[in-house]
Amino acid sequence: MLFVLFQLGNERFALEARRVLEIVPLLELKKIPQAPPGLAGVFVYRGQPVAAVDLCALLLGRPAAEHFSTRIIIIQHQTAAAPERRLGLIVERATETLRCQPEDLVKTEIPVVGKPLADSFLKDAEGVIYLLDLERLLQQENYAPNPNPLLESTHVTD
Repeated sequence: MLFVLFQLGNERFALEARRVLEIVPLLELKKIPQAPPGLAGVFVYRGQPVAAVDLCALLLGRPAAEHFSTRIIIIQHQTAAAPERRLGLIVERATETLRCQPEDLVKTEIPVVGKPLADSFLKDAEGVIYLLDLERLLQQENYAPNPNPLLESTHVTD
């Protein structure tokens, strides 16, 4: 199994790489009035508007720091109420991957204290890495992209 590693504050998190379409640099986003908590804005990715959720804002109550290593992880996401769509996750220090075996993943029956959106973890030489439970995180809010034609000026790639 391959995981993309990133940080939220001082904690390290992992996301299964099979969920990731692409990782792009942090870019200017089009703000959405009255957006739900954590929804930083929208950008155009391969001709389609994509909502970007700032995981630091959502989980830590502050926006992600604008460092060179702050990235948008683009995933394909689907809920029972909405069709499959692309979603951007703004994270800090998304610079590494970790390959491990399924038996290295430690699942807990009790949510990890202080990490309600991570009930599993990995461990490497630097310590514990929480596995982000995307389904649980994203079911809390509806982050539907806004197909606003005014977004055409905020391109990432075509």
